[in-house]
Amino acid sequence: MLILNFKQFVPAALMLLLSFLGLDLFAQDSKKSLDVYNATEEIILDGELKESSWSNAQKLGDFYQQYPYDTAYAKTKTEVFVTYDETALYVAAICYDNNPEKAYVIQSLKRDFSYPISDAFAIYLDPFEDETNGFSFAVNPMGAQREGSLANGGTQGVGTAWDTKWFSKVKREKDRWVVEMKIPFKSIRFRKNKGTWNINFSRNNLKIYENSTWVPVPRNFNVATLTYTGKLNFETAPIKPKLNMAIIPFVSGTNFTDKEVSPTANEFNTNIGLDAKIAVTSSLNLDLTYRPDFSQVEVDAQQINLTRFNLFFPEKRLFFIENSDLFSNFGFTQIRPFFSRRIGLQTDIIGGARLSGKVGTNWRVGVMTIQTEGKDSFTNAQNYTVAAVQRQIFKTNNIAAIAINRQRTDNGEIGEGYNRVLGLDYNMYEWDNKLRGKFFYHQAFTPEKKKEQFTHASWVMYNDKKWFGMWNHEYVGKNYNAEVGFVPRNKLRDKLNNKTYNLSYWRLEPEITRRFFPKKGKIVTISPGIYHSSYYDSTFTMTESLIRPYVNFEMNNSSKFGLRFENRFSDIYFPADILSSDTAELLQGEYRYNFTSAFYTSNSYRKFYYDLDLGYGQFYSAKRTNLEAEINYRYQPYGTFSIGSSADFLETENGKNTRFILVGAKAELAFTKAIFFSTFVQYNTQLENTNIYSRLQWRFKPMSDFFLVYSDNYNNLLKNKNKTLSFKLVYWFNT
Repeated sequence: MLILNFKQFVPAALMLLLSFLGLDLFAQDSKKSLDVYNATEEIILDGELKESSWSNAQKLGDFYQQYPYDTAYAKTKTEVFVTYDETALYVAAICYDNNPEKAYVIQSLKRDFSYPISDAFAIYLDPFEDETNGFSFAVNPMGAQREGSLANGGTQGVGTAWDTKWFSKVKREKDRWVVEMKIPFKSIRFRKNKGTWNINFSRNNLKIYENSTWVPVPRNFNVATLTYTGKLNFETAPIKPKLNMAIIPFVSGTNFTDKEVSPTANEFNTNIGLDAKIAVTSSLNLDLTYRPDFSQVEVDAQQINLTRFNLFFPEKRLFFIENSDLFSNFGFTQIRPFFSRRIGLQTDIIGGARLSGKVGTNWRVGVMTIQTEGKDSFTNAQNYTVAAVQRQIFKTNNIAAIAINRQRTDNGEIGEGYNRVLGLDYNMYEWDNKLRGKFFYHQAFTPEKKKEQFTHASWVMYNDKKWFGMWNHEYVGKNYNAEVGFVPRNKLRDKLNNKTYNLSYWRLEPEITRRFFPKKGKIVTISPGIYHSSYYDSTFTMTESLIRPYVNFEMNNSSKFGLRFENRFSDIYFPADILSSDTAELLQGEYRYNFTSAFYTSNSYRKFYYDLDLGYGQFYSAKRTNLEAEINYRYQPYGTFSIGSSADFLETENGKNTRFILVGAKAELAFTKAIFFSTFVQYNTQLENTNIYSRLQWRFKPMSDFFLVYSDNYNNLLKNKNKTLSFKLVYWFNT
């Protein structure tokens, strides 16, 4: 018999109640509509629109401003045409230019440029009409491409880690630029025999600081939000490709030199592996990998850590990123039941498989299994399996379940060591996304079968033009252990006695912001608000608190500035060396302190732009001065150069000074639309490390690449510790 205590009953009751109340009473009753007809001849991508299919297509115009204002038609004219044949969707746009004497704002020729800081035309597709998941394709005036996936209704923008094969061509004229796009049906997922999709188009014209859309999108929402889309009505439903499969073999080699051992170790390894993508149906994909190699993945941007807890670094490996929202969206930022970067950290991955996509109208499913090999007596072979199912209810809400299993496997046999998590999430999107929420309950299972192995939380957010408000509660049991997740705060380390303690905690996190829109002047938005975050132990005694009143200003040229004041309280149970000083300065006990900061972000549409953040106040028992700065220069259209710095200067009560300095310099160059080079230098006094990372990428065919990667690490005396030189050749075979 299942008995829920109070801590378990509250979130379960909330989820059940909201599932009944989640009716879309305030959703849009009608959408703009676009009828699209079969092409009458072959479409040649040349940017000239000479084919009769374009002249016969319905012409869209009358775009609406989304930024800096959202109450008028766009100042610059954009015309869009759509047609299709049995293999692909074709989109053409004429982007008129009222300021031909000014240069376009082009971030780079590199693929997956940043849309907010580049002139561009983009489309947003929702083939399942669920307003939850979709795809985006964009092109800038120089012909560089950008594609990405949309999750969570597009409210968080486009995830550009997703790659697929598509084609485009741009032609620039004196008073306009014209783009033609071809998106093969085999490159995206859609439901068979369905003749309507959701769609929207956007145009970024940074010569006059204007972003505009076909279907109006309020400026307090991301331009990719799928709630604000129109209907794409096909003359006949697109045909599912008969055979849709890609085979992607690769070969790689790595030379690693370790100078921290004596004698110096030098090792060269080669690897041959294979990836495969198979469309089981038009909406369900099977991805396979054997001996995957991630040597081309960019190095992490380092961070200064002035907390007692681990920092989060995002996943960058492509196999784990595609369709990752099915698995990674469970839980909250600091309570993640599944975090793929836990897989393959200390040993190699032998292989894996992932089946993911849509089943029917309202179901999404995902199953992934990964096998790693044993490295030595301390690193055992492991199998990681995660399964997720999501059921759309009402119009845009969904309820989702996840099961995660980490199982020790030795010599092909199932071992006794395991860690499992079962979870249930309810995701709410109401009132055209003005009201959003998440409610979840997760339970861990371990061989020890301890108490307090569960977590639950609730989050509700309201966001309209004038008001933003949110509420969040979290509870994590002291023995909730998600080994394949990221849950850093229920384990506290006593470094002095070399012990780790598990502690349950509650968190409450409300915030409210009011937006004001001046009718005159250069300031377009003034946003005062207050944010609060507090942590409590299992007896609901406060252990941490942050109260942050703030006011932010946004200008009509995208520049921003603001002021913040922080009042903090911390109760440190065990001696902690957060100040990085001698044992006499170990922190323990209660601390109350204040900190004030201000920031300024310049106009990012200019070739030279920068960010500044200055702060001064207390930090536990010390005085703290914080300086963060980033300077960027855009060398159009070939690339960007940037240098960023984060510095914290601490003066303790006994007069000792401590400095934490992180400096990073980066260059990203696109010599052509197929050859890219980036280099990144990071100097970190906290880690006592200087890293140099360089990567050359040659895309010699669509989705086929050659990578050359070099990485070097030095200590603070610039003595070399280790270095790596890698190459990887990837070839994409399509059926």
